[in-house]
Amino acid sequence: MAQVSLKQVEKVYPNGFKAVHGVDLDIHDGEFMVFVGPSGCAKSTLLRMVAGLESITGGELRIGDRVVNGLPPKDRGIAMVFQNYALYPHMKVFDNLAFGLKLAGTSKDEVAQRVQEAARLLEMEHLLDRYPKQLSGGQAQRVAVGRAIVKKPEVFLFDEPLSNLDAKLRAAMRVRLTELHRTLRESGRPATVIYVTHDQVEAMTMGQRICVLKDGVIQQVDTPTALYDRPANAFVASFIGSPEMNIHPAVLDGDKIVIGGVQLPLPADKAAKLGGRRGPVRFGLRPEHISAQPRQQGDTFEVQTQYRFMEHMGSEVFVHFDLGGLPLSARVPADQLNGLASLDRGDAHTFHLQLACCHLFDAETGANLLV
Repeated sequence: MAQVSLKQVEKVYPNGFKAVHGVDLDIHDGEFMVFVGPSGCAKSTLLRMVAGLESITGGELRIGDRVVNGLPPKDRGIAMVFQNYALYPHMKVFDNLAFGLKLAGTSKDEVAQRVQEAARLLEMEHLLDRYPKQLSGGQAQRVAVGRAIVKKPEVFLFDEPLSNLDAKLRAAMRVRLTELHRTLRESGRPATVIYVTHDQVEAMTMGQRICVLKDGVIQQVDTPTALYDRPANAFVASFIGSPEMNIHPAVLDGDKIVIGGVQLPLPADKAAKLGGRRGPVRFGLRPEHISAQPRQQGDTFEVQTQYRFMEHMGSEVFVHFDLGGLPLSARVPADQLNGLASLDRGDAHTFHLQLACCHLFDAETGANLLV
């Protein structure tokens, strides 16, 4: 496998639109890297530039020790799995897997060995004699992945490969692809993977590191845990996490935060990091740090709110309410609803905020002031 290195990589289209802005990123040998962000953030464009399907306007792209800016896709040592799988309908699964190898002049015995190995890894030996129309969505997706594996590439590229599957099958395939990456590493064939998705659940559960993109600019690159606990800015904080972080305009006044006309005490360690800063900020608190009853551990601060509605998610409930006219949500275990279940819209209710877990963001730049 190989490291992928992007140095000041840019993409400018003929009409002058700049899609990718000076991206610097090192993807380690054998790493599972996820590109995530909203539609239009250039994550697929960046992937296609690595693949050689989009030209690079500026900067340098290396795969291993080679600069590949001008190399065609077939010479880059990559294999790509697309969103639509692109299987040949008139060929059986075996021939779909073998097609690229045969074009490259690989011997018949080598083709059979590689196809059988990929089929075994993906548990699809029983599918080799079927045609694509006889496959389920998940099976077709496995064939597309197998077609990449048989090439033994330096880098695997996945462009939203699960987006056409239903929710249950997507969850199963997330596990399968993550286990495949681990299996290849343990068998001495570590795979460098770049995986594009707009689904932050996929990103958080699959990636060893995640690159969060917005408008063609990297916002933060880190592990899933670090992104969640220490977001670099308000965009990352709101994009990573479901339901998303509560973020609202506030005013910093010494060791106090005023939000929606309600004054909240700022924990001493956080106030110390701010060095006496005052003025407009943005206050952030994740829904799981708002509870319907006092926590046994950690300080909480009581606030009076107005109940709006709730969403039942099974073992937990997302409760929506207003604090001084601002909408907030809390993530409450279903067995801790207490009197919430009987509330009507507009009823008053006390919630408890874990202010030790709050974030403060610069009002103009969005940068996290506490990291």
